[in-house]
Amino acid sequence: MNLLLLEPHEVGPDGRVPLSGSRATHLIGVLGVVPGQAVRVGVVDGPRGTGTVLSTGAGTVELACVFEESTPDRPRVDLLLAAPRPKVMRRLWAQLASLGVGRIIITNAEKVERPYFDTHVLTPECYRPLLIEGLQQARDSRLPAVSIHRRFRILIEDELDGLCEGSLRLVADPSATASARETLVGNRVRRVLLAVGPEGGWNSFELGLLAAHGFAGIGMGPRTLRTDTACLALLALVHDAIAQRL
Repeated sequence: MNLLLLEPHEVGPDGRVPLSGSRATHLIGVLGVVPGQAVRVGVVDGPRGTGTVLSTGAGTVELACVFEESTPDRPRVDLLLAAPRPKVMRRLWAQLASLGVGRIIITNAEKVERPYFDTHVLTPECYRPLLIEGLQQARDSRLPAVSIHRRFRILIEDELDGLCEGSLRLVADPSATASARETLVGNRVRRVLLAVGPEGGWNSFELGLLAAHGFAGIGMGPRTLRTDTACLALLALVHDAIAQRL
């Protein structure tokens, strides 16, 4: 845990935070905190800061927190992801938050099996703690927005503009010859929306619909990769291309 994330309601008006449960156990048992020691803290969707340990007890820790005036910017990359297998999605939540995404849009596709949408892995009770785990690893406090869309065509034609207006739209396609960096050169858009398909890839209709709504194909070469491998590699490349452009 590189950053201790707190819910807004946990922080008192004087900045004091009493902790118990797994976070207190981690602070005491793993970090070995003692009174007077400082730890990095943040508020979910709020500022980061420093917490000074006031006291430790039997599974409890009390902090006095001071926060920065500003909140970190939301990551400039959003992800449109065809729902992968539940066990893959479970692994991805924390990693996506660690790499940095502003919004995660889970959608359907021809090669997505229907039961994938009925799994608890797509419920806030499952994914929110995993996203927070990823944020704590990356020292970030901006929780990705998540939305689930069972109807791909309605999402692309009717809903996507409201979710990601003004973004540069990219779709992962093994047959594409352009790279993320080549596509972003000279482009001054503020946000990027990256679409990653299912294990078997987008079908021709889906690729055509994405192209008709402004998505440009990007690739990483001819290899066909697993969803989680492709997703994480492409996000890293897009973030790098954005950083090089600044």
